[in-house]
Amino acid sequence: MGIRERLSRLLAEAPADAEAIERDEIWWTWGQLRQTAQAVIAALEAAGLGESARVGVVLENRPEHVAVVAALIASGRCTVTLSPLQPPARLAAHIARSRPPVVIAATEALARPGVLDAAREVSLVLELRTDGSVHRSGGATRTSDDTTPTTNPGVAVEMLTSGTTGAPKTVNLAFEQLDQALVSGGQVPKADRLLSRSASLVSAPLVHIGGLWRALACLATGRRMILMPKFVLDQWISAVERHQLRAASLVPAALRTVLDAGVPAARIASLEVVTSGTAPCPKELADNFFRTYGIPVLMTYGATEFAGAVAGWTLPLHRQWWDTKAGSAGRALAGAQLRITGDDGAQLPDGQQGRLEVRTAQTGQGETNWVRTSDLARMDPDGFLWIEGRADDAIIRGGFKVQPETVQRALEKHAAVREAAVVSLPDERLGQVPVAAVEATPGQPVPEVADLLDLCREHLLPYEVPVHIVVLDELPRTPSSKVSRVELLDILRTRLADRTTT
Repeated sequence: MGIRERLSRLLAEAPADAEAIERDEIWWTWGQLRQTAQAVIAALEAAGLGESARVGVVLENRPEHVAVVAALIASGRCTVTLSPLQPPARLAAHIARSRPPVVIAATEALARPGVLDAAREVSLVLELRTDGSVHRSGGATRTSDDTTPTTNPGVAVEMLTSGTTGAPKTVNLAFEQLDQALVSGGQVPKADRLLSRSASLVSAPLVHIGGLWRALACLATGRRMILMPKFVLDQWISAVERHQLRAASLVPAALRTVLDAGVPAARIASLEVVTSGTAPCPKELADNFFRTYGIPVLMTYGATEFAGAVAGWTLPLHRQWWDTKAGSAGRALAGAQLRITGDDGAQLPDGQQGRLEVRTAQTGQGETNWVRTSDLARMDPDGFLWIEGRADDAIIRGGFKVQPETVQRALEKHAAVREAAVVSLPDERLGQVPVAAVEATPGQPVPEVADLLDLCREHLLPYEVPVHIVVLDELPRTPSSKVSRVELLDILRTRLADRTTT
C-alpha cells in the first residue's frame, strides 16, 4: 500500500478520538485532522482544482499543516512547498516565481509584509487558521496568457533543496519515490492494525526533506507524532521523557547541544538509538555521544532528490562494525545500489575516491538508471560508504584542487574549535582561494588565529592552508541546521572588508 492509499484510508477510517499529533503538549485527534483535510479538499474542488493540481502551501510545523499535506497526497494533488522560514520578500518572490494556482497559508504568514499581495496577484488564497478551518481570502483568476502549469501529474511534492551552497533548486518528488523512500527506511505499517500507540518526534522543518520524511513516516505507520516548531533542548528532553521515546533524530548541531549541556543520562535513558542526517556527522561527535550515553548514533546519507536516505547504519551494523567503520555513512539501504566512478564514468575499485552514483526507485530517473551525485566518496570492501567531500565545492587555487572538508577537519583538531567551515573567495591571481571560519567551543579560551594557521600548516599542504580565518561565536545555519555557505560568505566578506579599511 503506497502513501497515497495509506493516507486515504487513515483519513477515512481512523477513530475520531484517536491521538494523532501533539504540539505544545496539546493533542490533535484524527477527527480534527479529518475535518481540516475535508475543508481543504472542498475549497479546492470549489475552485475547480482536481487531481494533480499544484497547491502552494506555506508549510509550518503545525498539526493543521500536516493535515493539509495529508489531504493533498491522499487526493493525488501536488504540494508546492513554500518556506515560512524565508524573509517576507523572498517568500513573496518564491510565490511569484512558482505561481501555483492556489496558496494555502496561516493567518500569521499572510500578514507578513508583501506576502498576501504577492499571493493574491498570482493565486487563489486560502487562509488556514489555527483551529484547522479554511477561509477564502481572495486572489487572482488565471489569465489565458499565463503559461505556468496548473498541474504536475504524478508528482506528490515540489520541494526546494536546502540551498547551503547557493540558490535552492526545485525538486519534483513523485508518489513512487516517497513510497520507496519509506520502504527503504523501514517505515512500513503493520498489516494487522491501522494505528500504533508508539510515538515519534519531528523537530526538523517540514519544508525540508528530513522533516517531511519523518512526518510521512509517522503517518504511514500510524504512529503518534510529537511535532516541535524547531529543536529546543529543554522541549526535546521533555518530549523524550514524557513519551519514553525509543528513537530520535538529531542533526550534528543538536548532538553537540545535548553534549555541551551535559544532559543527565537518566533523562534520555529510554532512547535506544539516535539517527543523524542532513549534514555530515563527524565520527568523533557520534562516538562521543555513544560513549557518554550508551546510545548509538546511526548516520544516514541522502538528499532531497532521493526523497530521503539511500545509505545508513543500522543497530546490527553498529554492534558489529562501529569500532572499525566509525565515520562511514553506512551501507546502501534496501532498494538502493551505490558505486564510485571516475571522470570518465567508469566504475572504480574499492578504496579509490571518485563520484558517488546511486541507482534506486527513489530517484526521479527511476530504478534502472544511475544518478551521478556531486559527492566525492569511496566504497570499502565491506560495502561501507565513505563521503569525502563534494566535487562542486572543490576550490581550484592556482590549478591545485582544495577540498573544503580536508581543511575543515584540520581546523577541528584544535580543542577550542567546535566546528569549522571553509568556502572560496575569488582571487585575481589564483582564481580562487580558501577562507575559513570557526565556531569557538563554549567554555574554552577563544582560539588565536595564528595558532589555527600553525595547525593548518602542520596538517595541510601549503596550497590548502586558508588565506584568512575568522573566529565566530556561532556559524550561520540554514533551517535544517547545516552551515549556510551563502551567509558565511557574506560574513567573511564583511569581516575582510573591515580589516582592509582599518
